[in-house]
Amino acid sequence: MPKQLDLTKLDLMDALDLAILIEQEAMERYEELRAVMREHRTEEAAAFFHFMAKAEAKHGADLLTERAKLFGKTPRRVDRSLLWDVEAPGYETVKDFMTLREALKVAMDAEVKAWVYFDEALKLPLSPPVRKLFEELRAEEVVHQDMVNRELAKAPPDSDAAPEDFADEPVAQ
Repeated sequence: MPKQLDLTKLDLMDALDLAILIEQEAMERYEELRAVMREHRTEEAAAFFHFMAKAEAKHGADLLTERAKLFGKTPRRVDRSLLWDVEAPGYETVKDFMTLREALKVAMDAEVKAWVYFDEALKLPLSPPVRKLFEELRAEEVVHQDMVNRELAKAPPDSDAAPEDFADEPVAQ
């Protein structure tokens, strides 16, 4: 369970660090999911999760660049213990065998979850620089949702057969 984070006490540096950590957590989770999909030979889902990992990494790098410009090498005061699954897909949303459409829906749920996080945070009395950053981050989540929706529109429909139907039976050791 993460430590309690009081968003109203964040300054801009802490808010940027939190946003960077959120992106890193999401990137790492997408890479984990990619590995699981590859293990189960669901390559389309694996490729999409890898694409999402790269997108999260790029957004995190952009935030890190902004942080470095504003605050140099000032040590971080927030850490990963202060967040959990803000934008990262929940483990419970993934199954061993996933179609591309299912992977896209997992990503959409994660992007909506992040939008809700920043939207709820914006209801708090935040400092003006933190408010501005969170507004930008919330808007970025809408851009990500639009991207996932475009990919969903292009994705072929799922077949009636479940990918689990093609899984190998366990073998006795």
